[in-house]
Amino acid sequence: MKFDQAIDRKGTFCTQWDFVQDRFGVPGLLPFTISDTDFAVPDEVTKVLKERLEHPVFGYTRWNHNAFKNSVIYWYKYRLKTQISGEWIQYSPSVIYSISVLIQLMSSENSGIVLQTPAYDAFFKVIKENNRKVVENPLYYNGDRYDIDFADLEEKLAKSQNEILLLCSPHNPTGRVWTKKELESIVALCQKYSVFLIVDEIHMDVLRKGVKHYPIVSITQKNVASASSGTKTFNFPSLIFSYILLPDESLREKFQGVLKGRDGLSSASIMGMLATMTAYQKCENWVDELNDYLDQNISYVTEFLQNELPQIKVVDSQATYLMWLDVSALDFPMEQLQNALIHVGKVAIMDGKVYGGNGNHFLRLNVGCPRTKVIEGLKRLKQGIYSLNK
Repeated sequence: MKFDQAIDRKGTFCTQWDFVQDRFGVPGLLPFTISDTDFAVPDEVTKVLKERLEHPVFGYTRWNHNAFKNSVIYWYKYRLKTQISGEWIQYSPSVIYSISVLIQLMSSENSGIVLQTPAYDAFFKVIKENNRKVVENPLYYNGDRYDIDFADLEEKLAKSQNEILLLCSPHNPTGRVWTKKELESIVALCQKYSVFLIVDEIHMDVLRKGVKHYPIVSITQKNVASASSGTKTFNFPSLIFSYILLPDESLREKFQGVLKGRDGLSSASIMGMLATMTAYQKCENWVDELNDYLDQNISYVTEFLQNELPQIKVVDSQATYLMWLDVSALDFPMEQLQNALIHVGKVAIMDGKVYGGNGNHFLRLNVGCPRTKVIEGLKRLKQGIYSLNK
């Protein structure tokens, strides 16, 4: 199987492998960290990129054309069962860039940005660097999965100083896929209190079998923006390409004013655009195979932990290739646990505290990799934890 292929990424300036020391202080660790995968991009994408490399000119690239927009429309229609308008689609170099610009456009300095925690750590940074305040709506953890505390959410949205809700859907790091009813309730609250809704949907394609993701624009096209990309699904984030859905025409014009006029970013990455177009038009079966493989990886990890490390509980995973592991029953401080994993197990697994909320009792394990790496990582995890009991 293609996903079983072990690819040596060392020496490619790879964040996960070559620069693991930056975050963990030690080189040479086996990494299960940053959210990219160790999988090769689909063959169809590689073929298109190689063909483009045969052309020796790499000038400025226009993204605003039907060839690109129709590929996104096609993906939403056939993969996500959602009809979108080509006018809504805007290029952006990254999802976080889109969120940053929207925060600037749709809120005032020192206002509050509400988000569910634990949350993707870049959210905290982009809010604070834009001189806004993080307003946490802590997710309720029942010992098995996470749910939204709607009473607390309404209390936060009702405050006039909180102007934006930043929603991660599907949610990173907990793996929750919000139901249609939950999304409708979120939209209703945002509209009731005139709060702008920004939704990060970059993990929308990586779902467990039988799980359905509802794009936010299938729920509402009012006072909303959806930022997404094919880069997580197909593993080409270094090609620098994303897009944003903006149903409101005046907001599209403002976004373009910032992207093109202020920041000079209107010329897209030709490789990123071609990779996205090809993936969306030709690689749906590849995504099905990817999700099947990830389901198997998650099942393997779950069974291993149940048998070998029953103190570690796997939070129910509905999406992403990131497993959220409850280590509270180990009864060791996270600093001591991380020290054992790094120096004894020689393995790098993300400390959940960087995601806020109750994350200091969790590890985030990236299983977007060949099974052999998963097996070795679990062996090292066990070795590190066993050393604490000696």
